[in-house]
Amino acid sequence: MWFLFAILSSIFAALTSILAKIGIEGVNSNLATAIRTVVVVFMSWGIVFLTNAKREYGEIGRKSWIFLILSGLAAGVS
Repeated sequence: MWFLFAILSSIFAALTSILAKIGIEGVNSNLATAIRTVVVVFMSWGIVFLTNAKREYGEIGRKSWIFLILSGLAAGVS
């Protein structure tokens, strides 16, 4: 099963690059990144609600919050 997930992951990673190259043509790269990020945010929260992981929200510790936020900031800066 994990092999299938790895194959699908590589296919979608390739599609991400191809579609982004086509979609960014003539669009400011910062604006394009912001649009893609909004789509990812909606998809991520959709998965959280579909898997009922929202109930674990209150169980996240302070240390985890700090490192998750720092990770997000680092991703944004990169």
